[in-house]
Amino acid sequence: MGRQAFVAALFLVQSLCALVFVSDVFSSMFGFETSALSWEMRELIELSAAFGLIVGAVLGGFAMRRIVLDRNKAQERLRRASGAFLDLLEERFAEWGLTPAERDVALFAIKGMSTAEISILRATSEGTVKAQTNAIYRKAGVSGRSQLLSLFIDDLMRDEGTVRTAAQADAPAA
Repeated sequence: MGRQAFVAALFLVQSLCALVFVSDVFSSMFGFETSALSWEMRELIELSAAFGLIVGAVLGGFAMRRIVLDRNKAQERLRRASGAFLDLLEERFAEWGLTPAERDVALFAIKGMSTAEISILRATSEGTVKAQTNAIYRKAGVSGRSQLLSLFIDDLMRDEGTVRTAAQADAPAA
């Protein structure tokens, strides 16, 4: 049974069990006539409903624990991927021989900032940022921002660990 089906079934059982107690309270409060049940049968129904709520709470706790563990694993994978991306950035920047200023501009460009935003953050003119981005593209062997970003995405999706220029990435595989 899938996790979603399990949680749905658990919710349904707990809802039905709670409905037993709620209907009993409403029938007592508003004087609804119920079919005559022996007190033994009534107690058996209430004990079953209480047991169902307890089992549901315990299983719900296990399901919640599993969800938290899965979330923690996903966060750890994301942290590793983020660290791998930063390591890859530094490695590629070093391979391309980027200056510290070009590294900053490349990082801001990869983050999606405009030339104007980068110039404000770096307290330089837009012309300087444009010259630096052109130098970055030339050193990386790409013609623009989207190709630059695609180099990193391609590298993250490969296991070889070697860098490719845009021309190599566009060439058919041998």
